[in-house]
Amino acid sequence: MSQIKKTQLLLIIGAVVLFVLLFFANKKPSVAAADNGEQHAVAAETIESFVKTAEGVLAPELKKQTDSYLQKANGADKTKWLDSIVSFWDKNKRPDIASYYFEQKAEAVKNSITWFKAGDRYYYSVRFIKDQNELMPLYQSAIRCYENGLKLEPNNAEAKIMMASCYVEGSSDPMKGITMLREIEKTDSNNVTLQLNFAFFSVKSQQWDKAIKRFEKVLAIDSLYIEAYLHLADAYEQMGNKQKTIEMLEKYKVRTDDALARQEIEKYIQQLKN
Repeated sequence: MSQIKKTQLLLIIGAVVLFVLLFFANKKPSVAAADNGEQHAVAAETIESFVKTAEGVLAPELKKQTDSYLQKANGADKTKWLDSIVSFWDKNKRPDIASYYFEQKAEAVKNSITWFKAGDRYYYSVRFIKDQNELMPLYQSAIRCYENGLKLEPNNAEAKIMMASCYVEGSSDPMKGITMLREIEKTDSNNVTLQLNFAFFSVKSQQWDKAIKRFEKVLAIDSLYIEAYLHLADAYEQMGNKQKTIEMLEKYKVRTDDALARQEIEKYIQQLKN
């Protein structure tokens, strides 16, 4: 697929939903793909070291603001001021640092929902970081949060799937995560999140046939998850199957309520036909 066409398809997806864009875009290489020496070097880093660095380069007035929040967080309204710190870092486009303070909130609140949210924050912040050395600490932090939440709610399948994904994408033992996912599939094969994770792992490894089967499974489970048609279009185009690519785009076009998306997809279909 040409770079121009790929960019156009990404723009289509971006007009629909950010989630799809994140997985169609070229994702950062998994930590598991690094050589062992590099993994050991990265493992020596901690999320705290990146927080310290981020705070150290703040402008004086902003540093004063965060210091005030941190001081107040030591008082009776701890969670309130931790929320303020989280919001501060979110606004400053550092979801990784915000995740660190959300984890502190989880430690204070001590319920499974907050622990799982902390894990999700770490997991999704990976897409926005610039320093590749931070990958493993973020995934490790996410795993830690999911583990704490699962101690309180051990049967939460979604959290187990997310934790397994962290092992696949951000550890030196990706098969541990795959094994976890396969165990979940034995009892919950119709879980959409599970099937999507399998599909995205297949996309990352360019196993297009397997990815297509997984996205088709997603649609069989939930016909309303129409973004799967865009993923299928991408997979078929990667395989050089123009007819199936157009077919998937057509199926998405007739199902979406987004007028802009319909317009852009039709343009792209016409380019494929020419």
